[in-house]
Amino acid sequence: MKDRLTTAQSTVAMRRWGPPGILTLAAMVAFAALTPAAAAKQARQPVEAVAPREAGEPIMAIVSIKSQQVTFYDADGWILRAPVSTGTTGRETPAGVFAVIEKDKDHHSTMYDDAWMPNMQRITWNGIALHGGPLPGYAASHGCVRMPFGFAEGLFDKTQIGMRVIISPENAAPVDFSHPALFMPKREAIAAAPNRIGKLSAEAEEATRAADEAKKAAAATAKEAASLPASLRKLEQQKVRADAELAFADKSRTAAKTDQAMAKADELRQKAAAKAADAATQLDAARAAAQSKRDAVAATKDAAKTAAAKKADAVKAATDAKLALEPVSVYISRATQKLYVRRNTHKPAPDGGGEVFDTSIEVPIAIRNPDQPLGTHIFTAMAKNDTGLRWSVVTIENGDDAKNALDRITIPQEVLDRIAPTALPRSSIIISDEPLSSETNYRTEFVAVLSNQPQGGFITRKPTAPMAIASDDSWDNGGNGFGFFFQQRDPYPQPVNPRRRGQYQYYQPAQPMPRSFW
Repeated sequence: MKDRLTTAQSTVAMRRWGPPGILTLAAMVAFAALTPAAAAKQARQPVEAVAPREAGEPIMAIVSIKSQQVTFYDADGWILRAPVSTGTTGRETPAGVFAVIEKDKDHHSTMYDDAWMPNMQRITWNGIALHGGPLPGYAASHGCVRMPFGFAEGLFDKTQIGMRVIISPENAAPVDFSHPALFMPKREAIAAAPNRIGKLSAEAEEATRAADEAKKAAAATAKEAASLPASLRKLEQQKVRADAELAFADKSRTAAKTDQAMAKADELRQKAAAKAADAATQLDAARAAAQSKRDAVAATKDAAKTAAAKKADAVKAATDAKLALEPVSVYISRATQKLYVRRNTHKPAPDGGGEVFDTSIEVPIAIRNPDQPLGTHIFTAMAKNDTGLRWSVVTIENGDDAKNALDRITIPQEVLDRIAPTALPRSSIIISDEPLSSETNYRTEFVAVLSNQPQGGFITRKPTAPMAIASDDSWDNGGNGFGFFFQQRDPYPQPVNPRRRGQYQYYQPAQPMPRSFW
C-alpha cells in the first residue's frame, strides 16, 4: 500500500510538472544512473564557444572525430567551436583534406528521403557535407558532419567557396611554422599584378582576334580549293576525248583511198589537233592554278596554326596573371610522385553546382627517400607579415614530421616561378602519402582521404560520374579568360581502407541504407 501511495504521489507530481518536468526528471535519473567514468565523459562533451575577440573571416575548419567537435580559425586563431555528430559505425565520416565546394541554405537530401539538411556546405560531390542537424552526443550521421542548427545558420554567411576543411581522426590544431620551402611572395610582383593583367589580357584579346581571322582565312581558302579536284578531272576527261578524236582523225587519214577522202581526213585532223592542243593548254593552266591554290591553302593553314599557338600562349599567360591574385593550393602526393595545383576561377560550373577550379598544373616531383612515409601535413598561409606570409601547419597523420617532410620535397623551379611570387593569404601546401581521391575533379579543390582510417560514409556513396569535356578558354566569347579546365577522373583513385574493424570490411559493397534518419 505504501508503495502504491508513493507511486500515485509521483504520478500526480509528474502530471503537475507536465512534459518539461518529466524530461528534467528523466535527465536527472539518467545522469544519476551513469557510472562515474561515464558521467565524467558526459560532462566533457564539447559545447559551443565563441572567441572573446572580434573574429575575421574563417580560413579553415578542423573537425575532430575523436572529440566530436569542429573548430573554425581565422588568421589569429580559433573563433568558433561547436559539438558535432560525425558518421556512425559503418558510415564513418572520412578523415582527410577537403574544401567547401558548394553552399545551399535550404538543402534537401537526394539520398535520404528528401531529408532536410539546412545551411549545407558541401565538401565532396558524392554527398559529404557540413550542415545543421540533431546532435545525440555521439557519432550518428551517415557520413556528413552535423552541427547545431543555430550554429550552422550563423556560420553559413561567414564562409566562402574554397575554405579549407580538415577532418582529423584525433584532435588537431594549427601551429605557427616557418620553412624556406614555403612560398614567400615578392611585393613588387604583387604590386605589378594589376597592370600585368591588363597588358596580358589585351595581348590575349589581340591574339584571339588574329587567330580567329587566320582561321577564317584558312577556311575560305580551303573552301575555294575544294572544287579543284572536280575541275581538274573534268579538264583531264576533256583532254582524253580530244586526244581520242585526234587519234581517230589520224587513222581516218591513213585509211583514206581517194583525194576527197584524204582532204576530208586532213580537215578533221586539223580540227581535232586544235581541240587537243586547246584541251592540253587548259589542263596545264588549271594544274598550275591548282598548285598555287594548294600552296595558298597550306600557307593559310600554317598561319592559322601559328596564330592558334600564339593565342594559346597569350591566353595561358593572361589566365596565369588573373589567377596570380587568387590563393593557390598545392598538393604533393608520395603515392603518385606528383604535384598538383588548384586555383579557383570563381566561374560557375557549366553542368550546375559549384565553381570551376584551374587544374592546368600537374607535374612530376622529386621526393627524397620516396619509400619512407611523409605523413599528412597541411601548411596554410594565415596572413601577411613583414617577410611575406605567416604560415601554420596542421598534421593529421604522422609519418615524417612536418619539417622533414618539407625538406624531402623539391618543387620544380618553373612551378615556383608561376605561383610563388604572388602567393596570398589562404594559400596552402599539402604534403601527403595519399593519392588524390577520385572525387577530385574540375569542380573541387582537393579531396584526399586517409586510407588507414574507416571510410564507410565515403565508400558506400555512389561515386561522382567521370567528367571529360573539351576545354574552352572563353576569350573568343567575350569571357574573362577563365575557361573551363575539365579533366578525366584520376586514373589512380585513392584506395579504400581494407582493414577490418570487428566483422565489417570497409571495401565491401554497401548494405541497404536505413532511410528513417540521416
